[in-house]
Amino acid sequence: MKAIKHFKKVADYHRLANIMAPEHPLISLIDYAQVRYPDDISNLKWTQDYYTIGLKRNVSYKFVYGQQVYDFDEGIMTFVSPNQVMSLAENPNVKHGGASGWLLLIHPDFLWNSPMAGQIKAYDFFGYAINEALFLSKKEEQMMTELLKNIQREYQSNIDKFSQKIIISQLELLLNYAERFYERQFITRQITNHSILGKLEKTLTDYFVSNNLIEKGLPTVQWLSDSLNLSPNYLSFMLKSLTGQSTQQHIHDKLIHKAKEQLSNSNFTISEIAYSLGFEHPASFSKLFKNKTAMSPIEFRKAFN
Repeated sequence: MKAIKHFKKVADYHRLANIMAPEHPLISLIDYAQVRYPDDISNLKWTQDYYTIGLKRNVSYKFVYGQQVYDFDEGIMTFVSPNQVMSLAENPNVKHGGASGWLLLIHPDFLWNSPMAGQIKAYDFFGYAINEALFLSKKEEQMMTELLKNIQREYQSNIDKFSQKIIISQLELLLNYAERFYERQFITRQITNHSILGKLEKTLTDYFVSNNLIEKGLPTVQWLSDSLNLSPNYLSFMLKSLTGQSTQQHIHDKLIHKAKEQLSNSNFTISEIAYSLGFEHPASFSKLFKNKTAMSPIEFRKAFN
């Protein structure tokens, strides 16, 4: 069983990677070619108190983030939020010694008393338990690298009252570009995403035609994402890019469709339909139905009589 360590400081990672101590206690840009992990790194799991933004090529390890393996097949950029369980495993497809790129570590304390302290949590790609790295064109890679180096140049200069503001402005620009590029990545992979959409529809249909609604209640976003081997945030982001609706809205749409079938084709009471659809209280069902259709279940049924 892998031991789990907790890294509180940016300096803790520097020690793990066998590189010089950071020049600034709360932020550090690391040349990934200089990283030298210990031989037993595959036996280690860790959590950390800081954000990590990676831009790396020829990584000789598979990066396990949460329950997912970060896929570097096409992508080179990764985003990791604090307090996530991580580990590294040998990647047999890549030889040791060929890795290159950059690793930016940012402790939340550096963002304190700035709008970015709250804004950074709004970037979905930090919270995916992601399994897909961001891919970049050569031009985009150069641009992102320059932004990372701008951050480094600023904290290496004489620190003054403008330093934090300038660094955070560079960080915000980098994150906004990453958000744009991830959006494009979803769009350019529509064949894969539409395949996921088909699986989602089948999974929901199977759930609704079985006895699961009565026995287990309404399907949750977590259950649906687990069934598709995706994180909840990733699934919702993908669905919004394809359909404009969240995962919860897809579940509700399937539920309302099932409710309409029963209201128009059966003699069950409203309460019986509500219970059969997994609601503990008929009033909750009626409220959702009216919110979605602008009609109460009774009004909808009367339209068919």
